[in-house]
Amino acid sequence: MSVKERTVTLADGATVSALWQKPKDAKAVLVLAHGAGAGMAHRHMAATADGLEARGVAVLRYNFAYMEKGSKRPDSPPLAHAAVRAAVAHAAKLSGGLPLFAGGRSFGARMTSQAQALEPLPGVAGLVFFAWPLHPPGKPGAERAEHLASVKVPMLFLQGSKDEFAETPLLKSMVKSLGRRAKLHLVEHADHSFHAPAKSGRKDAEVMDEILDAAVAWILAQS
Repeated sequence: MSVKERTVTLADGATVSALWQKPKDAKAVLVLAHGAGAGMAHRHMAATADGLEARGVAVLRYNFAYMEKGSKRPDSPPLAHAAVRAAVAHAAKLSGGLPLFAGGRSFGARMTSQAQALEPLPGVAGLVFFAWPLHPPGKPGAERAEHLASVKVPMLFLQGSKDEFAETPLLKSMVKSLGRRAKLHLVEHADHSFHAPAKSGRKDAEVMDEILDAAVAWILAQS
């Protein structure tokens, strides 16, 4: 895979690192934000980017400011939103006019949806969420999803059926409430990390292939 290091400049002049992958036959671009506990270089982020590149989707993954500094405490929403906007703007310059999408994993997915809800991300045709965190584990609720009503672009939720951050009945109800602009792809037996237990008969590689196939099919349908 062809991975190129990039530097994304935020509105306040601060910078964060990014990694850019673009296949020769790229059909779209996805801006991919990481989860709360691991940065853009985490093996799951790398596998996601590599898999998307192999399927014809270019990827810009980037660090939030706290991860860039080596901190374990996630940024405040305004600071995270600023990073999302800067990364989207940077990807737009690299895209060559290809359809542009944004999203991320867990925390990164929620920060992206919040940013879009507050002010549409320029040029973004849709949002792709890998394990969107509907609620904290053991505390089911839908308050975190209230801002999604303000998101007017199409949304894809890729979720495991055993995700402790999104109980399936609540998740289905939430996605249904968003109407035709939202789609849920539920991965059987997978948890928040898209891991499936051995007793399920599913291997993690198979789960990843299912997720990436679904993501790319949806992206191409919106492009």
